[in-house]
Amino acid sequence: MNIKPLADRIIVKPLEALEKTKGGIVLPDTAKEKPQEGKVVAVGSGKKTEDGKVVALELKVGDHILYGKYSGTEISTKEGEDLLIMKEEDVLAIVK
Repeated sequence: MNIKPLADRIIVKPLEALEKTKGGIVLPDTAKEKPQEGKVVAVGSGKKTEDGKVVALELKVGDHILYGKYSGTEISTKEGEDLLIMKEEDVLAIVK
């Protein structure tokens, strides 16, 4: 993947949607919910303040994050990988 996000944006690989419930019921594609968690695969250089300084992002590559249901812009790479580009402020939490 040769994509580098700019400024305060990050690239996230969403986790796969659940194939079946905890009770063992297999979910068809139409019933699967869009995942709201993923792994950060790239981060931008940071947000630029009004006085020209760059503030580094809190997130780093490899972080497992939670984000809003409709956050980010979906993209597909040449390799067929589905990714999201979003701002750091769209991230709700880091999972430890």
